[in-house]
Amino acid sequence: MTKNLGFLATIMMWSSFALAEDVAPKIDTGDTSWVLISTALVFLMTPGLAFFYGGMVRTKNVVSTLFQNYAAIGVVGLLWAVCGYTLAFGPEGSGLLGGMKYLFLNDVGQAPNADYSATIPHALFMIFQCMFAVITPVLMTGAMGERVKFKSFLLFMGLWSLVVYSPVAHWVWGGGYFFKNGLIDFAGGTVVHITAGVAALVCALVLGERKGFGKVAMPPHNLTMTITGAGMLWVGWYGFNAGSALSADGRAGLAMLVTQVAAATGA
Repeated sequence: MTKNLGFLATIMMWSSFALAEDVAPKIDTGDTSWVLISTALVFLMTPGLAFFYGGMVRTKNVVSTLFQNYAAIGVVGLLWAVCGYTLAFGPEGSGLLGGMKYLFLNDVGQAPNADYSATIPHALFMIFQCMFAVITPVLMTGAMGERVKFKSFLLFMGLWSLVVYSPVAHWVWGGGYFFKNGLIDFAGGTVVHITAGVAALVCALVLGERKGFGKVAMPPHNLTMTITGAGMLWVGWYGFNAGSALSADGRAGLAMLVTQVAAATGA
C-alpha cells in the first residue's frame, strides 16, 4: 500500500504548470473556488505557527513571538506584491531571477496566466503563492525564539524573502535553472522546507543558546497553545498540498489523501 501511494504521488506531483500546454486559458469556477479556499487554508498556517511557537516560549516572550509571526505577514506580503512575485515568476528572466514584467503587480489581473494557472485568475495564483512566501520565513521563528530583537527579525525576514526565497522559487517553479532541468517540486519540498530548514539551522548556530540555558528553568508558557497551533497547521496542510494542484481534480484529491496518511503516520 505504501509503495503504491508513493508511486501514485510521484505521478501526481508532476508540475501543475503542464496544464498550460493542454488547456486553453479559461476561468474554471470549480478550480477558482478550490484555490480560493486553499489560499485561506495556507494563510491559516501562519497564525497556527504563531500559536505553535508562542506556547513553547516563556511567558515574558509570548507576545513578541506571536507578533513576529503576524508582522511577517505584512512585511513579506508587501514585498511579494512589490517585487518578490516578479523575481520569482516574472517571464524573460535570467534563469536565476525572474524578469520585471510583474513589478508592482503590473499585468496581474483577472485573466488566467497561461504559463502558470490556465484555469484560475492570475491574481489568485499570485496571492496563493504569496501565502507560501509568507509562511516560509515564519517557519524559522522557532529557531530564533527568545534570542532576536524585533527590528532585526523584520529586517532579516524581508531580506531573506527577496535574497533567498524568490530566487529559489524562480529556479524551481518559475522556469529557472532547476525547472528546466527536470526538478519536480509539487508543493514546496525544495522551495519552502529545504530553504527554511537550512536557514533555521544557520540562525540557531549563529545566535547560540539562550542566556541561562541549562542553568535556569525555562518552562514553556502554554503547551495547550502549541497543540492548538499544531492542529491549525494540520488543517492548513490540506490547502497547502491539495491546493498546489491549482485545480479541483484527481491530483488535488490524491494530494489530500497523501497529506492525511503522511501526517497520521508522523503523529
